[in-house]
Amino acid sequence: MISIANRPILEYSIEALAANKVTDITMVVGYKKESIMSHFEDGGDWNVKISYVDQKKRVAKAGTAYALSMVKKHVKGDFIVLPGDNIIGPNVIADLIDQTGKYRIVITESEEPSKYGVVELSGKVVKNIVEKPTEHIGNLISTGIYKFSDEIFKAIDTVMGSGKYDLTSVIQHMIPKTKVTAVKTGGVWNDVVYPWDMLEVNAIALRKCASQTSGRIDKGVTMKGPVNIGEGTIIRSGTHIMGPVIIGEGCEIGPSVCIYPSTSIGANVRIGPFSVVEHSVLMDDIIINSGSYVSHSVLGEGVELGPQFCAAEDAVVMRTEDENRPVERLGALVGEKTVMGSQVSVRPGTLIGARCRIAHQTRIDRDVEDKTIVM
Repeated sequence: MISIANRPILEYSIEALAANKVTDITMVVGYKKESIMSHFEDGGDWNVKISYVDQKKRVAKAGTAYALSMVKKHVKGDFIVLPGDNIIGPNVIADLIDQTGKYRIVITESEEPSKYGVVELSGKVVKNIVEKPTEHIGNLISTGIYKFSDEIFKAIDTVMGSGKYDLTSVIQHMIPKTKVTAVKTGGVWNDVVYPWDMLEVNAIALRKCASQTSGRIDKGVTMKGPVNIGEGTIIRSGTHIMGPVIIGEGCEIGPSVCIYPSTSIGANVRIGPFSVVEHSVLMDDIIINSGSYVSHSVLGEGVELGPQFCAAEDAVVMRTEDENRPVERLGALVGEKTVMGSQVSVRPGTLIGARCRIAHQTRIDRDVEDKTIVM
């Protein structure tokens, strides 16, 4: 349900399926399931039929195979499986449907294969999948999008019986005796693995942003490129917006604010005078007070930034899972409902948790855990 270009990631998957006339959809839900179910309801707004199965986690490390096992009684014949945290274009689903083979897996090329399961092939047949390899063995990766028959549940039961709960292990179990066909796609597929991935995926999604201006646009506002502004939003005089940019409903921007490309701003956001926001993702109900600078950053729902806040971007190296990952340009990553005083500055690449309180004139140069008070 994380917003990309002001829409939950899941919507992109639903639309990709609907565009290929795949309309009978079952969602496996669990954590914060209410937000998913209340948003999509029965799927009517997307011209699909959605039903829900509660995962009801019963094992210590329930993975993708365990989640899929929840729908065993609801599936007959052939079906498609896809993750809910990817941006997926209609062409990806079309590629999967158009190919032959009882069992199929969608693969694509990646510049960072060590983040994924790397697929080794013999022709178009899958011979091996190596999860997050430490050594380079290829650039073809699994997208986690599959076509299965209902016979897969027998393999899932067998693999889970040995204490493994992920679909990669199920595929590995099947490979010696079952043909699994790789379907290489050139369609849109983007994965949000780390928080900073949101910035790149958001920028890609905004490429299809269409200009649409609702609300009130005061005199003296300049807009260039595709800019989408929601109902009830006020853009005050002297503000300059360079698209692609999307701004949600009920916002108040300006006066004299600069918003630069690849920026998504959620609903009910306030941005004070003489502030600059560029290449960033701002969730709902955020307040950015006057004279602030936010670049290549992600701000969670309900964040409040005092006057003259600064989150500049730079090339950084992020430490994840005992591995260093270079990020070309990154500002700050701020969790929901964190409040900062005036003249706070944040070192590029810093993660600040949810519900933190940061005092005035503080320089944040290291990661901050949830619910921390920094004086």
